[in-house]
Formats: sequence, C-alpha cells, structure tokens
Amino acid sequence: MPLHPMPLAMAAGATLGADVYAKIDIPAFEQSSMDGYAIRFDERLLPLNIGGEMQAGADQQITLLPEHAARIFTGAPLPHGADTVVMQEKVEVSNGVLHILDDQLSPGLNVRPKGAEAAAGALAMQKGCKLSPAAIGFLAGIGLTEVEICLTPSVAIIVTGKELQRPGEELAFGQVYESNSYSLTAALELAQVTKINFYSADDELDELTAVLKEALALNDVVLLTGGVSVGDYDFVLRAAEASGVQQIFHKVKQKPGKPLYFGKTDKHIVFGLPGNPSSVLSCFYQYVLPALEKMMGYKSNIPEKGQPSGSLKTQEAVLTHECTKGAGLTHFLKAHFNDGNVTPLSAQESFRMSSFAQANAMIELPEEETVFAAGTKVKVYIFPE
Repeated sequence: MPLHPMPLAMAAGATLGADVYAKIDIPAFEQSSMDGYAIRFDERLLPLNIGGEMQAGADQQITLLPEHAARIFTGAPLPHGADTVVMQEKVEVSNGVLHILDDQLSPGLNVRPKGAEAAAGALAMQKGCKLSPAAIGFLAGIGLTEVEICLTPSVAIIVTGKELQRPGEELAFGQVYESNSYSLTAALELAQVTKINFYSADDELDELTAVLKEALALNDVVLLTGGVSVGDYDFVLRAAEASGVQQIFHKVKQKPGKPLYFGKTDKHIVFGLPGNPSSVLSCFYQYVLPALEKMMGYKSNIPEKGQPSGSLKTQEAVLTHECTKGAGLTHFLKAHFNDGNVTPLSAQESFRMSSFAQANAMIELPEEETVFAAGTKVKVYIFPE
C-alpha cells in the first residue's frame, strides 16, 4: 500500500511506513532525573558549599566550582563540571554547607546522559511499528510533528444468498438472519481497517458478477461470504473468473473452512469465504487478517513468534480435555485459553456461533493425528481483542 503523510496527533493506531531517525540528541544535554544536588563524584566525602541552582527549563548553563554543589531539580540540565546527582533525601544541609549521607552513591547516578532517549542520526523507530499511544508520545518527545504511515486497504464485503434477512426484520419461511457482515466488520475494525463497503447479491450468476465488478472497481480487497462450494447455486468461482480474477487456490484441507477460495488481479485480492458463520470467522483469522496486516506494513512485535501486531498470537498450551477427530483434515476448534491451558468448547459445528462467542482462542489439531489426550501440548491461536 502507498505511504501517506499524517500529523502525529492523528496517527494513533496506524502503521509507521518509513524508518524514523532522530534529528538531534534527546535529551540534548545531561539531565537530572531527581530533585537533589549536582556534585563532582570525587568530592562526595567533602563538605560542599551550595552555590547556584538549576531548574527544568533553565535557559543558561552554570559552572560548578571546585568543592561546591548546585541545587538541581528533575529535568534540569546538569551544571558544567558536575557528573552526579545525589538525592535530596540523602544529604544534610547546615549553614549553606552540604554533607552527603549516601554510601551507595556511584559515578553518574541520577543523571540522564545526553542522547539517552535517542542519539542524533540513530534509528529511533522502525517502519512497520504500530503507532500505539506510547509510540506517539515517544515520537513527539523526539520532536516529530508528522509521520509517514501505511494506508489501510479499503475492503468490500459481499454477502451472497437470497435466504438472508437483516437482523431486526421479520423472518419469512426459509430465511435466516445475516450475521457474517457483522462479525467481519467487527474483526476488520479491530485490525484498524475502517474503509469498509457492503454489497449483497442473490444466488444468481449475472447479478453476482455485476456486484463483484463494482466492488473491484472501488476497493482493494474483496471478501465474499457463501457461494464458494460446488452446489447448483454456488456462483462465486464463475463470477470471479468473469470479473478477471485469477484463481490462486480453491479448497484447503481444514475444518471448518474447506471450500475457501483465494484469487487476485493486478491490483486486488479476493477471498471467497464459506457461508457458515463459524467458517467465515475462522478463515478470516487464518487467511484474511495476515494478508491485510502484510498490506498495512505491520512488522512483528513478537520476534520469537514472528507474529504481526494485532494478529492471532500463537503459542503452545496444554489440553484440559481429550479431543478426537478424523484423519485427513486439519481441525480448528473454538476454545478458551487461560494461563497455559486450553479447553475445547462445545458446539464446534461450522454453522454455530454460540461457542465462538465465548471463545478467546482456536486450537489447531494436525491433519493426520486423530486422538489428543488431556495433557497434550497443542498449538493455540489467541484472538486479538
């Protein structure tokens, strides 16, 4: 995705699109980290005359005379000649003379070195970092007012199926409430994708082709739900071909989500997601979210796992209950993860969302294995929040 300049104050949640280098040392001077007294460490055992004061924001430097100390406050520049700050709680002052009572004092204590936060010319933040509140504050603290960010893709959601009715409307015979656009929208918004357009199409080839062409003309990514199998009324594959979409793959050896479709054009990517609500969300987390994050330039914030910020985080966990499955497909089970343990939930069928609504993770059970005893370590994907 192209980069875009944005005022720093408006960039929260975006992805940094270019490396940021510090233009100057931050702090630009040696700085006290405590209220206390600036001294020469070598003179710590001597009685020191107090001469001068440095406040945060002081506009003139002072020089520390031999056998002298200067009153200093947090954030203030260190006087010339001083190298250590002793806390005010660890001194005694009598008649303008300072006696140090800190037997743990060490050279440079309570002094922030020049350039400690960011050295001039050094890499301050790598591209691909998500601009969290702390990142925004850090970049402001080194003087930035604007950053280059990765633009987020625009995403079309095409809901297919004449049996679908909007929530809140009365159901006619044979109808069900449409929920996939709601779960996908929520998942996209958590991933910081806000440019979302909605379309719907009946199970009719010409109508779906027209809708898909319109969505491709106005969006970077298209997500279709339903119509990706091989039934008489499954038209996604033919509509995609008629719209100039090149098929990359159709069907994956997993449950739920076996009929998943993926295609692309020169400028777009297209996912055909199965229509069952649990399959839709499972495939979104496994395939769509990583693709979106790559487009948005996310880099790993978990180096040992290689996981991009905000995506499913993976780790091993211990099964609390035995699981069985048939061979031939990888299974993803809705589950609850807590403190290194993971419990598979009931209602695993792909049309059921009640257990997904309670889940905070998915368990991956490998393709050829069939029995997983309680106590077995399994791979777990923890959902973003």
